[in-house]
Amino acid sequence: MCNLYNLTSNQQAIRDFVRITHDITGNLEPGLDVYPDRPAPVIRQTSEGRELSRMKWGMPTPPQFLKTPDAPDTGVTNIRNTASPHWRRWLGPENRCMIPATAFSEYGQTPDPVTRRKPLCWFAVDETQPLFVFAGIWTTWHGTRGSNRTPRPGEHQLFGFLTTEPNAVVKPVHPKAMPVILTTPEEIDVWLNAEWKDAKELQRPLADKDLVQLAKG
Repeated sequence: MCNLYNLTSNQQAIRDFVRITHDITGNLEPGLDVYPDRPAPVIRQTSEGRELSRMKWGMPTPPQFLKTPDAPDTGVTNIRNTASPHWRRWLGPENRCMIPATAFSEYGQTPDPVTRRKPLCWFAVDETQPLFVFAGIWTTWHGTRGSNRTPRPGEHQLFGFLTTEPNAVVKPVHPKAMPVILTTPEEIDVWLNAEWKDAKELQRPLADKDLVQLAKG
């Protein structure tokens, strides 16, 4: 499960890559590391065109997985089962989005013999870490986020990205899943605008030749 990704591209590069028509993010900080329940730039289609905005990472959790009905929701960052009624409601073009990134991480399976911690492995579309986007969904949600110690009630704009089976690059590190990655204008157009029967074809692994594992450190 990917719960950390990085964005090093500048704001203008994001605007150009996805042909943004309006930007409401303000100034984006360079070298952004994104963790769950933290704000990050997101692209969505609006009546005025493609909008770059900020949302919190983590879609509403299915109620059956909350500790108690009134527990603060920490959110779901990775979405695999798009056949679930919980997720189906957000699969139309009005709730699809894209999340810009330059690298994503997965924990390796074998702990370091010294630290006893699993190593964090990073992946990108090539060693220069150019921009790509995750295929995601978003929603406006009313409820309580955070924790029992620091609850945040109110209205929240939330996103998560889709995952799929891993390709041969990711599988040795994380055999269960990898994020759905889009790299071409054609894929971006389909994801933001097409009916689900066509858009769902993009929920597949990136080709092995189009992804690399970055050197450690």
